Amino acid sequence: MKHQLQSFKCAARGIIFAIKHESHMRFHIVAAVYVAVFSLFYSFSPSQVAILALLISSVIAAEVFNTSLEELCNLDTDSYNLLAKNAKDLAAGAVLVLSVAAAVIGFIFFFDLEIVRGIIAFFAVNPLLLFALVLSVILSVIFIALGPVGLTDIFYKHRKK
Repeated sequence: MKHQLQSFKCAARGIIFAIKHESHMRFHIVAAVYVAVFSLFYSFSPSQVAILALLISSVIAAEVFNTSLEELCNLDTDSYNLLAKNAKDLAAGAVLVLSVAAAVIGFIFFFDLEIVRGIIAFFAVNPLLLFALVLSVILSVIFIALGPVGLTDIFYKHRKK
């Protein structure tokens, strides 16, 4: 049991590393949160919910794999290495393919003009929620651009003491 807990701790550190160092990972997380929030306005079937969950987790997992491959390629490479560049480009390409597929499927699921109008009307009559949405967008952009703003650093500094 102790070994499994240690494995989960290592996995969590890997995810935190990707969040701290990869703006694409932060983008995918923000997109996942908005998909989850806006899906509440839809009457998705259990199969559609499962597909969305699978797509979200697949894109995030692919980004973690991509980050790990990039780190591995940087392991002992002080100079330009064509093989390392190709490996990084291939991994990034895999994430791109999966992300585009997820976006297309998301568009198919979410593009219902009647529901979109209903969402707009919902926020139009709820100015406090509209303000919260706008604030969340601003904070999301900051999070994507700058990272978790030191929250994980605070966690790690606290643990080292």
